[in-house]
Amino acid sequence: MASDGDGLVEVRIFDDLDAVAADAAGALDRGRQASLFDRLDWYRLTLAHAPLRGRPLILRARDGAAAAWLFLMREGARAEGMVSWYSLRFDAPRIGAADACLPALARALADQGIGHVALWPLADTHLAHVFAAAGWRTRLSAASVNRHVAVTDWPTYWAARPGALRETVRRRGRGDPFRLVILDRFDAAAWRDYEAVYARSWKRAEGAPAFLHVLAEQEGAAGTLRLGLGYDGARPVAAQLWLVEGGTATIHKLAHDEADRARSPGTLLSHAMFRHVIEADGVRLIDFGTGDDAYKADWMDEVRPLHRLDAWNPRNLNGLAGLARDVAGKLVRTLRNR
Repeated sequence: MASDGDGLVEVRIFDDLDAVAADAAGALDRGRQASLFDRLDWYRLTLAHAPLRGRPLILRARDGAAAAWLFLMREGARAEGMVSWYSLRFDAPRIGAADACLPALARALADQGIGHVALWPLADTHLAHVFAAAGWRTRLSAASVNRHVAVTDWPTYWAARPGALRETVRRRGRGDPFRLVILDRFDAAAWRDYEAVYARSWKRAEGAPAFLHVLAEQEGAAGTLRLGLGYDGARPVAAQLWLVEGGTATIHKLAHDEADRARSPGTLLSHAMFRHVIEADGVRLIDFGTGDDAYKADWMDEVRPLHRLDAWNPRNLNGLAGLARDVAGKLVRTLRNR
C-alpha cells in the first residue's frame, strides 16, 4: 500500500484477482460497472483462459468514495493491458468522481519500475492525456476501428440498409430455407452446434474456445446472451454470439458453414438477430466490435477509430531506451515517405 505524492490518493498494488475482489468490495461487479470489459469477471476469464505473457500487475487508486483500476500484465520493465483478441475495449474501470485517481495510477506504475506500457484497444484518448500529464512520453496509433449504429425502430433501421442487402434477404429468404433460432439462455447442445459451424467456417480456429464457452454460460445466466443458430434440417449452418445489456447489443462472434455460403445463411441469421434485438429487446445501439470488414458497413452507419497507447517513462533506463527507438523509427519512416 502507498499514498500518491499529494497524500490524498491511496494506491494499492495487487498480483492476485481474489485480493482485488476483496479490496473492491463489489465495485467491479455487474451491478456497479456498466461495461462487460470493466468487470472483474471479465478479467478472471481473460487471465484463466487467454494465453497472456508475464504476470498480473493490478493497480488501484482511491480518493474517498472514488476509485480507479488498471489491469495489466508485466514482463520485466514492460506492461500491457490484460487483454486478448476477445477484448473489444480496454479502459481503467472506475467508480465515483475518479478523475484524481487516474494520474495516481500512472505515477504508481512508474514507481513500480515500468519503463514502457502499451494499452489497446482504447475507444478514446483520455488515458493518453492522463499518462502525459503524469510525465510519461506518449504515442497514439491506430489499433482497429469500431462500427456501430444507433437505432429507433426496426422499419426505420431496415429501410436505411443498402438495397443490395435488402434484396439478398428477400431473395434468399423466400420459402424460409433455414430454421432460425435465437436463445437467451445457455444450452449445451446449442453450443455444440455453434462450435460445429465455427469449425466449418472461414474463420481461423479459436485460440481459447473455453473462454467463449464460459462467457456464454456466464452471460446466459445473467440473461444477456443472444445465441443465434441457423439450421438446414438438423444441420447447423450459421451461428452468432451476441450480448444485450444496458440498451446495447454487442456482436461478439458470427460464422457460417462455407459449404452453404451461396445460400446466405449468415445474412439471413443476421437479419433475424438485428430484428430481434431491436423489436424484442428494445436496444438503442448495436455494436459490431472491432475490425473494418467490408460486410459490416452494410449493417452499420458509424465508424470510429480504436487506439493503441504506448507510453514511456523517461525516468527509467528501459523507458528512455524504448523512447529513443520509437523516435528513431518515426524519423526513418518520415525520411522514407519524403
